[in-house]
Amino acid sequence: MYIKDVKNIYFLAICGTAMASLAAMMKQKGYNVYGSDSGIYPPMSTFLEEQGIKIIQGFDVKNLSPKPDLVVVGNAISRGNVEIEKILNDHIPYISLPDAIREFFIRGKRSIVVTGTHGKTTTTSLLSCIFHYADKKPGFLIGGIPNNFSRGFQLGDGNDFIIEGDEYDSAFFDKASKFLRYMPDIAVINGIEFDHADIYDSLDQIKLSFQRMINLIPQNGCLIVNSENETAVELSKKAFCSVQTFGILAKAEWMAADIQFIENGVTFSVIHNDKELDTVEFTLRGNHNIRNALAAIAVSRTCGIDWQTIRDALKHFKGVKRRLELKAEKNNIKIYDDFGHHPTAIQETLSALRNQYKDNTIWALFEPRTATTRRNIFQNELVPAFKDADKILVPPVDRPEKVPAGQLFSCEQFVKALKEQQKFAQLFSSVDEIVNFLKTSLQKGDIVVTFSNGPFGNIHQKLIDLL
Repeated sequence: MYIKDVKNIYFLAICGTAMASLAAMMKQKGYNVYGSDSGIYPPMSTFLEEQGIKIIQGFDVKNLSPKPDLVVVGNAISRGNVEIEKILNDHIPYISLPDAIREFFIRGKRSIVVTGTHGKTTTTSLLSCIFHYADKKPGFLIGGIPNNFSRGFQLGDGNDFIIEGDEYDSAFFDKASKFLRYMPDIAVINGIEFDHADIYDSLDQIKLSFQRMINLIPQNGCLIVNSENETAVELSKKAFCSVQTFGILAKAEWMAADIQFIENGVTFSVIHNDKELDTVEFTLRGNHNIRNALAAIAVSRTCGIDWQTIRDALKHFKGVKRRLELKAEKNNIKIYDDFGHHPTAIQETLSALRNQYKDNTIWALFEPRTATTRRNIFQNELVPAFKDADKILVPPVDRPEKVPAGQLFSCEQFVKALKEQQKFAQLFSSVDEIVNFLKTSLQKGDIVVTFSNGPFGNIHQKLIDLL
């Protein structure tokens, strides 16, 4: 490629989580980095500012003057964007985010790719922490910000590059899943379910993408699969590499037993091939996070990391921003923020909270915001996902105009179905209405958790201010 001649790199849609992290990596590597976006908000806007990277608000052809050497195009960009039309007309070199990651950072390293509908960010963060504790000096790129590092990337001088492998498409000119570009030597599949309704029509399409990823793993590589997910297990049978399994409820090579939820997380015994290895203490709650830990343990042991190092890393892992992140505790009321939007993720998170706070009132604030939750695909499945919440508050669907006719998620129907399950549920016209309602409704000891993949109208700060 023309990478050796590149000095000035422009990021189109720079505030995406992965885009911002890649921009910071490029800057740290010595390139002049800048970019534009239309949606600029924390934490990524703050992160970029801290990195000294210039962010231009809004898209304009003037942003491309002088002409950059290379443009990294985010997958949020489509034809018709004024900047992409300028790039194509003027033949400015451009590349997708996953191709840039492969060519600038993965090539020449052992590629460890964490995939699956759920748990990618946490598992990738945990693996990065373990490899860091083992002094392997890993490079990594994560679709979130792990609290152990305060940023979602590291260049790393070691032999390994650890990356979150998203099944979402790469760019408007490359509709293949991002993880197909990452040359996996070791891959994790935490589970496969239907998601991303804006680009996939069925689970079968998603399965095809994962099958293609599995087919890229070399014979001397390894695939590590959640034994409790039938789809992942089915696809793993066609792998040309060795396969290891992990799980809690289904038989697996790596299992957890004697699970005890404690004040600051969980303890459990690690079972490998029916033999108990040791009891570990882990800082995150919930069975889903135990599975994430088992996947990370399996990868780490496969890569030769000693057991004591793994135990130390698990014990000192600080979690990830926006993954059941405690934002504040004021007046004995806790406010959590969670990225969850898929029914399975929401159910697992609320179950973890219920295990921790058995007698407290749990308020779940759910914003239908993703391309999938704005649609009525999970209209029925979302209702039981909130079984461990006591009170559910819902704002209107975000950007309903982007949903095809007849496919809009019905907040009214959702609230009605919850009430039929004897739940307290209420629909509001705005975030401010929710905040005003909570102002007079919250009691000492209450737990508030928000579910959204966006800023949710800055609801966390508004709640903190009212408390």
